[in-house]
Amino acid sequence: MTDNMEFRKSSYSGGSGNCVEVADLPGEAAVRDTQNRDLGYLAYPNGEWAALLATLKP
Repeated sequence: MTDNMEFRKSSYSGGSGNCVEVADLPGEAAVRDTQNRDLGYLAYPNGEWAALLATLKP
């Protein structure tokens, strides 16, 4: 399923390779580790993902 998904990485990511990527799915956000893409992703409902992002913003 990840073959057709368009994952993106934040422009704030550094060059150390310790990043996550996010893809939009119907009703949820898929999150995966850039160092272990073959392990798949975790999916979070849109409301939970939005709450996390709101908490992380300065």
